[in-house]
Formats: sequence, C-alpha cells, structure tokens
Amino acid sequence: MTIDYDKLMNYSIPEVSQRYTRRDSAFYALSVGFGQEPMDARQLRFVDPDRKNFCAVPSMAVVLGAPAFWLGEPDTGVDANKLVHGEQSIRLYQPLPAEGEVVGTTRVTSIIDKGPGKGALLYSTKTLVDAHSGKKLIDSTSTVFLRADGGFGGPTGPVRQPAPVPTAAPDMVCEFATRPEQALYYRLNGDYNPLHSDPETAKRAGFAKPILHGLCTFGVICHGLLRLLADYDAAALREVEMRFTAPVTPGETIRIEAWRNGSFRAWSVEKEVIVANNGLCKLA
Repeated sequence: MTIDYDKLMNYSIPEVSQRYTRRDSAFYALSVGFGQEPMDARQLRFVDPDRKNFCAVPSMAVVLGAPAFWLGEPDTGVDANKLVHGEQSIRLYQPLPAEGEVVGTTRVTSIIDKGPGKGALLYSTKTLVDAHSGKKLIDSTSTVFLRADGGFGGPTGPVRQPAPVPTAAPDMVCEFATRPEQALYYRLNGDYNPLHSDPETAKRAGFAKPILHGLCTFGVICHGLLRLLADYDAAALREVEMRFTAPVTPGETIRIEAWRNGSFRAWSVEKEVIVANNGLCKLA
C-alpha cells in the first residue's frame, strides 16, 4: 500500500453526532482512574452523577464525537498495523458539559513524509460543537506516526515543534496506579482497537501484551494535572498538549511530574521510562 497524498489530505471522515449522559461522564472518569482514593472527596464530583456539583473530566473531549478507526480503511493507503499515537492536545473554549449532545468534525490538517523507511506524520483536528447551540466547545488535535508509510513523495515539513522541558527539578509530583483490566474498561468509551485487548494483535504489532490506549494514558495524566495544578477545578483547564514517548502496559504506575509554569512529563514507575514528554498545561 502507498499513500496518495491528495486523497488522504481530503479524505472524507464521517461527522459524528453523539448524545452522552452524566452516567457516561462518570464512566469515563472511572476508566481513567478517578475514584481510586475513596477518602478524596474532590474526586467524587467526577464519578458520582447524583452530586449537584458533578462535572465532566475535560479530557473526555477526546472520546466524544470521535469517528471510527478510519485510518484502518484500505483506501487510506496506510498500514494500520504499524501506526502509533504520537502526540495529543486539547483546547477548551468553555468547560465540557457534564451531559449533552455534541457534533464532532474531524479533518486531516497535514501529512509529513519523513522518507523511505522513516515513516510519516499525520496531523488531524477534531472540533466539537454543541449540537443545539452550535457553540464551539473544544479542538482535539492528534499526531499519528505512520511507521511503515514514508517515501510517498509528500512534503517534508513543517514538523510541529514540541514544548520545551524545563531543566530544573519538577515542583510537584503525583502517582496513579493503572489496573490490569483498565484497557478493557477504557475501550468501552468507543475505542475498540484490538491492540488494547487481543494478545495476538498486540504481538503482530510488536508488543509482548496488549498496551494501554494512548488516550487513556492522556486521561490519567490530565487527572494528575487537575490535582497538581488546578485543585480539581475542571473549569480552570484550558489547554493540554503532550508527546507520547513509550507505551504503558496496564497495571503499571504512572508518575506525573509538573512545574509551576504548566510544563509536565510522565513516567512508568516500574519500567523507569518516560511515557509522555514535552507536556504543557495552560489554565484559565
């Protein structure tokens, strides 16, 4: 298979309308690790839909209004078994409602050819709007590394530059243990890629066992940012961006290190490797 640059740049990705409930918002929060500390009352507003101050986790925006795994379609020219999630960011124009109906529109914004044997980068943005008011809620931007698809004759730049990492020691740290079955819970948010559930699929992709969704790791890290930088005030979160640097295996502990300027990174405690780097969080 070979990428047709013009075709992929203009690929018709279906628009998605989605109604979600307070129960859906609570499930998402549980699927990224909220509620593991029963004595932390601040987390209850994200997992108990009966509370008056109930609210959605901002990172839930990545699963709402999301199209099916369109890069797996044969006519994209992409080797779907070799792609990995490289970067993720969200920009919130207003707090994500705890329930409602949204419309997600996804478009490819850029494709970078790194050359034969070096892969390619595909940038895309999903815009969420309120289905009734038409108000823009969130932009969710992703970078996918197409490991097997370089050399198709596309542009070689510009490549998005990541946020710098401070050289000083982090100002604050927290840790969250992921659960062995966490990917099986998280996939019920709508991401059914078998890489995260089926051992044989994981082996074909080069992994010893199913790995955690990159967007689940994103959610766990956003939980840490809410704790460290915003005292669990979901309305304070405006932008989050990060680069994925290594996969997380369900059951590992994720340590989030943050600086007062909003920079952050995350580690797998057990493997002693950085799993997300070049992070930047902006607050209202």
